[in-house]
Amino acid sequence: MLIRYGYQMTLACPQETAIVARLSVHPEREGDVAYELPFQTTHMVQSSVFVDDFGSRSRRFLAPAGKISLRADGLIADSGRHEVVDFNAREVPIIALPAEAMPFLLGSRYCETDLLSAIAWQMFGGVPPGWARVQAICDFVHRHLKFSYPHARSTRTAFEAYQERIGVCRDFTHLAVTLCRCMNIPARYVNGYLGDIGVPADPAPMDFSAWFEVYLGGRWYTFDARHNTPRIGRIVIARGRDAMDVPMIHSFGPHTLESFSVTTVEVTDMRSNPEMDAQSWKQILPRLSIAA
Repeated sequence: MLIRYGYQMTLACPQETAIVARLSVHPEREGDVAYELPFQTTHMVQSSVFVDDFGSRSRRFLAPAGKISLRADGLIADSGRHEVVDFNAREVPIIALPAEAMPFLLGSRYCETDLLSAIAWQMFGGVPPGWARVQAICDFVHRHLKFSYPHARSTRTAFEAYQERIGVCRDFTHLAVTLCRCMNIPARYVNGYLGDIGVPADPAPMDFSAWFEVYLGGRWYTFDARHNTPRIGRIVIARGRDAMDVPMIHSFGPHTLESFSVTTVEVTDMRSNPEMDAQSWKQILPRLSIAA
């Protein structure tokens, strides 16, 4: 299947401001991108791309004073299958974990393992280790928190979400990640695109989504405490210890987000994208083995 993805946002900066944007599809999915418009802004700005310590692609540029709009539009090939579920996946002893997993056992800016450790062991210490324990954590967070956009707060931590019992997808993710780490299960924060593919459409405007990955049985598995069900068509943008490592916009100076929209939809009509001309389709179709 093909998924159309993209975003459009407008920033207002009172002065010339350096910005790092984490808005590109993760390098691991680069081979699946069938078509993507070049990075677009309403002003001619020079930008450079680098890969951060967690493997996410970041773009650095200098935004002029005033308003600047950023836009992306692309198509990505996807298997169309639900995420892998493995009820037999086991926890890996800390002594046997790969070095890359170790940072995701520790507390971080939004994930206070020290404040939630005793609570986590009281609730989940008796649950069989492995997949069942992670699923029990997801079930708890899914029930414990109420999703509410009006109550979003960029400074809310996992412990505050646990106390307040409300939040958005980042809060669901922070709490689940923290509880997993408290149980010695490596867990990392992920953000990206998640459209309503294979599920009833959500009437709320689409946004970037947050979920998490845990290390079990020698590999990383996807979990989502907010939706709490395997989904189709996730597109990873960035990974990190928590939301501090994966902000979509990190400005080195004040800015205001004046408008923001996200697109993530399955493409059922191959020629429904007005940005693409016939020549572009001729280049894409053979790569995807899709009949014109």
